[in-house]
Amino acid sequence: MKNGLKMLEATIDQAGWVHLLSPLKLRHPAKAVVTIIPDDADETALFSEPSLVEDWNRPEEDAAWS
Repeated sequence: MKNGLKMLEATIDQAGWVHLLSPLKLRHPAKAVVTIIPDDADETALFSEPSLVEDWNRPEEDAAWS
């Protein structure tokens, strides 16, 4: 990976412990950001929304829906 960012799937138990679904080996300690996704959420829709927002907010898109 060019920028060193990695996205991993995990679960979080009721005590707040994060459990990775696959093993991970790092060369150095690293920081992580955790996003909580409700069990009933449509993950595909959640993850694709940011990339679609660019298209949705274009003037051409507004004109097409007018």
